Amino acid sequence: MGSCVALVGNPNVGKSTVFNALTGLHQHTGNWAGKTVDVATGTFTWQGSEVTVVDLPGTYSLQTSSPEEDIALDYLLHSQANGVVVVCDATCLERNLILALQVLEVTGNVVVCVNLMDEAQRLGVQVDLAALADALGVTVVGVSAGTGAGLDTLREVMAGLAKGEVTGPVRPAQPPMERVHTAQAYARQAVDTTPTPQARRQAVWNKRMVSGFTAIPLMLVLLAGVMWLTVAGANLPSSLLSQGFDWLGQQLEGWMGDWDPALRAFLLDGVYGVTTWVVSVMLPPMAIFFPLFTLLEDLGYLPRVAFVLDHAFQKARACGKQALTMCMSLGCTACGVTGCRIIDSPRERLAAMLTSSLVPCNGKFPTLLALITLFLVGQGGSLVGAAALLGVLLLGVAATLGCTRLLTATVLKGTPSAFALELPPFRRPRVGQVVVRSLLDRTVFVLARAVAVAAPAGGVIWLLANITLGDTTILAHITGFLNPVGQLMGLDGVILTAFLLGWPANEIVMPVMLMAYLAQGSLVDMDQLTGVGALLEAQGWTMTTAVCTLLFTLFHWPCSTTCLTIWRESKSIKWTLVAVAVPTLLGAGLCVLVNALGSLLGI
Repeated sequence: MGSCVALVGNPNVGKSTVFNALTGLHQHTGNWAGKTVDVATGTFTWQGSEVTVVDLPGTYSLQTSSPEEDIALDYLLHSQANGVVVVCDATCLERNLILALQVLEVTGNVVVCVNLMDEAQRLGVQVDLAALADALGVTVVGVSAGTGAGLDTLREVMAGLAKGEVTGPVRPAQPPMERVHTAQAYARQAVDTTPTPQARRQAVWNKRMVSGFTAIPLMLVLLAGVMWLTVAGANLPSSLLSQGFDWLGQQLEGWMGDWDPALRAFLLDGVYGVTTWVVSVMLPPMAIFFPLFTLLEDLGYLPRVAFVLDHAFQKARACGKQALTMCMSLGCTACGVTGCRIIDSPRERLAAMLTSSLVPCNGKFPTLLALITLFLVGQGGSLVGAAALLGVLLLGVAATLGCTRLLTATVLKGTPSAFALELPPFRRPRVGQVVVRSLLDRTVFVLARAVAVAAPAGGVIWLLANITLGDTTILAHITGFLNPVGQLMGLDGVILTAFLLGWPANEIVMPVMLMAYLAQGSLVDMDQLTGVGALLEAQGWTMTTAVCTLLFTLFHWPCSTTCLTIWRESKSIKWTLVAVAVPTLLGAGLCVLVNALGSLLGI
C-alpha cells in the first residue's frame, strides 16, 4: 500500500479523534479503553500528495496477549505501510512511551504525536517536545486534535513520512522491566508538572467517584437522573410522533381507497401500524438516552463505573469490563453484545454475551413503564416512576451478576483473567459532536434494525388476528393453547402470546396484548384507550399478574436482532440457544415462584 501511514497508540489517547480530524471520516470515538477493535482506513491530501491513514486498534503493548495487540503487531510486521505515527496522551506520557519504544524496536520510520496538549496545559502538565525528540531520536509533534491545533504540522510530517523522508533509529530489544524504566526516564526529561486548581478539583472528584462510600450512591443518583430524563422527556415527542403517523395513515388510506379492503387493512393496520408504533415508542427514549449515555462516556465516567463494579464482577469470576457492556445493553442489547469484543478472554466474553439481556433494554421500557404506572405507583408522576424503574434495573444488575457466577462455575469454568483498566482524566464533553454521533451511530442504527423486523412482524400479527379457523381467529387459538402454561406462571395465554409475537421487537408486547384482549384486528394505542387498568382487571389481572408480567418483561428471551447478533459474535448455535434459555428460565422460574406466593397470600 503506497503512501500509507499507520496510527498506533494506547486506548483513550484520542487516536481515533486524530484519525477523524486528519481524514474527515467520522468513526465513533469514546472515552473508555478498548473502544476501537477494528482497523479503519481514510485519506487526506497534503500539497497534492494523497496519504492513506490506517487507524489500528488501541493497545497497551505489542506482546500479543489480546486481539488488539495481535492486530497491531501483525500489521506493523507484515503491512506495506511507509511509516508509523505513535499517538500519546500528554497528560500521562510516561505510560504511553512504553508502546512508543516497542514500536521503535519493530520499525525506524516513526513519528511521535503528543495529543491533548490543551488538556495537559489545563492540568498544569508542560511537555518539552524538543527534549523528547532529542531523547527518542525521532520527530515529535504536539497536537490538540479536538480543537485542530497542530494538525497541519502533523499532516506535513506524515506526508514526509509516507515518502520516506522522516526516519528514526531502530532500537535494540530491551527486557520489559528495563523498558519501563527507560520510559520513565524519558518522561522525566520532557515533562514538568505543577498541578492547577482544576487538576486538584479533578483529583477530589475522582476520589469520590471511586471511593467505596460515595461511588455507589453517586452512580445510583446519576443513573436515576438518566432514567428520569428519559422517561419524562419521551412522553411528548412520542405523542406527537403518534399523532403525525395517524395523520399520515389517514392520507394513505384515502390514497388507497380503491384498493382491495383486505390488502389495504393488511398494509395499513398491520405493516404500517406496527412499524409506526415501534418508531413512536422507540425513537424518543433512544434520542434522549443514547446522547446522555454518550455524554457520560465522553466525560470519562463510564470507566469509573467499571472500576466500582469490578470487585462484584471479580466475585462472579468475570471481567470488570462487563460493566461497560452491561451499560451499553441498557440502550440496546445487540449493541451490548457487540461491545463484548472489548473483553479479551473468550470465556469471559461469552459469559458477558450470554447474560447481556438480563438488564432492560430500551425496547422493554414501554411495557415496564406501563405496568409500573398502572399497578405499582398509579399516577405518582415521572419521579416515582423513575425510582421504580431504577429498582427494576438494579434487579437486572443483580441477576446479571448471579447468572454470570453460575455460568462461570459450571459450563464456563476457568481462571479469571487480569483486568487492566485505565481511569482517564475527566474531560469536557464535546456536546455537539456527542449528540450528532450518538443519534447517527446508535439511535438511527438501532431504530433501522428494529423497523426492519417490525414491518414483517406487523403483517404476521394482522394475519393471525384476522384469519379464522372454525369460529375464531388463529390468534385466539394460540392464546387458548398457551393459557395453561401462562396460568402456571401467574400470566395467561394472551400475555405469553404477546411475548412470543414481540420477539422481533419488544416494543409491541403491550399493544399486541391489548389487541388480543379486545379481539380487534389491529394494534391498540394505549394513549387512545381510557381505563386500561380497568380493562386488564376485567380480564382477570391481579397484583400478582402485574408483578409476574413485569418480571417476565425483564427476564425473557432476547429479541430477534440480539439473537442474530449473539450468533454472529459467538459463531455458535449452541451458545445462542443458551443465551435464549438463561433469561427465559430465570423469568419463568421467578414467575412460578411469585404466583405460588401470591396464591398462598391471596393477592
